[in-house]
Amino acid sequence: MRTGLEGKTALVTGASRGIGKAIATALAAEGANVVLSSRKQDALDAVAEEIKAAHPGVGVLAKAAHVGDADQAAACVDAAVAEFGAVDVLVNNAGTNPYFGPMVDIDQARADKTVQVNQFSIVQWTGLVWKRSMSERGGAIINIASVGGLVTEHGIGYYNATKAAVIHLSRQFAMELAPKVRVNCIAPGLVKTHLARALWENNEEQISKYMPLGRIGEPEDIAGAAVFLASDAASWMTGQTLVIDGGSSIRPSIA
Repeated sequence: MRTGLEGKTALVTGASRGIGKAIATALAAEGANVVLSSRKQDALDAVAEEIKAAHPGVGVLAKAAHVGDADQAAACVDAAVAEFGAVDVLVNNAGTNPYFGPMVDIDQARADKTVQVNQFSIVQWTGLVWKRSMSERGGAIINIASVGGLVTEHGIGYYNATKAAVIHLSRQFAMELAPKVRVNCIAPGLVKTHLARALWENNEEQISKYMPLGRIGEPEDIAGAAVFLASDAASWMTGQTLVIDGGSSIRPSIA
């Protein structure tokens, strides 16, 4: 598959670990310059060094920013454009889940934080890259939602509600930014990340037995789909959501 990503620039939020790190690494492997963003500069610097060592021909910029802070987000996008001239691909990956329990018991502070990071940050960062770069050059935006945005689950209902919003935001932005920018979404199932650790760490073997493909996901399982959506191979695709969940959503219901 010819991706057409060589020499382009991709900005990935939440890039210091997990799915974000895997996506940034995979994009660099296709020859894209990568801008890594998350809250902690030291963690980003470590990832940047890994990518530089593995792919010495690409440019790498590590720029710390809280995804929900408007000023820090603008500074990150400005730094990316200053360094590489444009942002061709934006991956809105950063997410949080500060609350576990029934939605009727969530407090205002944790509800606001979940919306700020998981939902409004997508509006904010998309607006920034559109105004700074993509309105003239075009590009591709990939939003990381969750299969939870399509179903109901115990304990993480409010988190899932924000991920359902991500799916709709992707469709809305795809309509508003066409034909210059393609906007698509990935809805991962259970992946072995730090954020989801409480869901899989103590019962990985048991969960894997119920997965049609026999295992929990790895961050690299999501990275391949992100490369496809960013690439020329997906040039006639926008407003869509790819579910990548090891088949968990096709399990038969209990009779």
